[in-house]
Amino acid sequence: MFSFYNQSILKSGFDYFAVFSFIVCLTFPNIADSGTSLETIQQNWQFDCQREEIAPLHGIDNNILFQDEPTLVLSGGGKVSANGNWYTVMDVEPGKYYLFKTYYLGKLVEEPNRCILARILWRDETGKQIGRAEYPATSRLKSPENWNIIEQTYRVPEKTKRARIDLVYRWDAEGTVHFGGTVFEQTAVPEPRTVRLAAVHFRPRNSPSPKNNLEQFAGFITRAANEKADIVCLPEGITMVGTDLDYVSASEPVPGPTTRFLGEIARKHKLYIVAGITEKQGDIVYNTAVLIDRKGELAGRYRKVSLPREEIDGGVTPGDSLPVFDTDFGRIGIMICWDVFFPEPARGLALQGAEVIFMPIWGGNLTLARARAIENQIYLVSSTYDMKTAVFDREGEIIQEATENNPVIVVEVDLNKQTLWPWLGDFKNRIPREMPSRKARRYNIE
Repeated sequence: MFSFYNQSILKSGFDYFAVFSFIVCLTFPNIADSGTSLETIQQNWQFDCQREEIAPLHGIDNNILFQDEPTLVLSGGGKVSANGNWYTVMDVEPGKYYLFKTYYLGKLVEEPNRCILARILWRDETGKQIGRAEYPATSRLKSPENWNIIEQTYRVPEKTKRARIDLVYRWDAEGTVHFGGTVFEQTAVPEPRTVRLAAVHFRPRNSPSPKNNLEQFAGFITRAANEKADIVCLPEGITMVGTDLDYVSASEPVPGPTTRFLGEIARKHKLYIVAGITEKQGDIVYNTAVLIDRKGELAGRYRKVSLPREEIDGGVTPGDSLPVFDTDFGRIGIMICWDVFFPEPARGLALQGAEVIFMPIWGGNLTLARARAIENQIYLVSSTYDMKTAVFDREGEIIQEATENNPVIVVEVDLNKQTLWPWLGDFKNRIPREMPSRKARRYNIE
């Protein structure tokens, strides 16, 4: 158990000290020496909030430990408006790289990504803030103790002398969070995590068969491989376009003839392939994109969730999930064509950690393609017949475009490189912290 100390709660007349009745002390790794008194701990970690009226309950827990050390606690205390944090201030060297890491255990927190976070504020020697606040990312991995991890490496801005570290809990009346194991220490310059993204701009015409289409696309995949592509994106419906087939007559099982054909090419060139086909499973036909890995194996499939009326009238059934796929360079997602007209598919993939979204697309709206990249801070790779085939950066700008005269593009990007926006800072890490709550996103449509 632990003691909450919160003057606003005490003034309300609710005696939390009767419930949490004994005094605890904290040994906090990398911040305080073993055996420090509660007074010394409070000098290292202080509680703060915007207003006394919304202060969460806060305390130090000597019962729920992280790696045998007591933990810092914040709890909603029945307030939907609860918002506060533990903080400490540390000296830093400008231009050096620092690793931030903390671990947390949340209980009864409905939306941890919105309600549990860390923040870093850079200060100059006068205490003035430099640049925008940083919001380290929450890892998809957990510690051996099954605690969540918030972790990121930063280069300290020029003229910065100190960093304020905030451990924040907010906006959940019923939840509680324990923080432990916090470190902020110099580290080596992070290694780039580069990937070479390729896209093909080609439309078969007057083709006698799906196999003929595939043979034509094979030449473009080989060109991408010769430019050392790691992954290449082909358009939507590659076995139907340019033939006299429709959605149903062009459909085939997955795995099937097309995945085997693409698998041989992928294995030969040791690259990934994303390609749009029509899939038949029993009596059901899907508009599907397949992912083939470097070994030529089927690594996954995505069934288009947003269908236009033309496909519905053509007998196609929508998919019902937004899978993400882990590759040897990072986590990716796939959308298909009409999906770009809706924010939900791209958002769903990004919230699951997709860093690049591949989009086989017949034709679509360029502005919306840019928007999907911007609002989710992902790289977007389109391969199309009637729109721009391109690699879009996190600001929605086209890095490189493929054309009829230059049908294959290969673009190298560093997935570890931060994108910093004017006035916003690292927008990517802010998105899950500041997007509307699940409650606000519940549509009340009759």
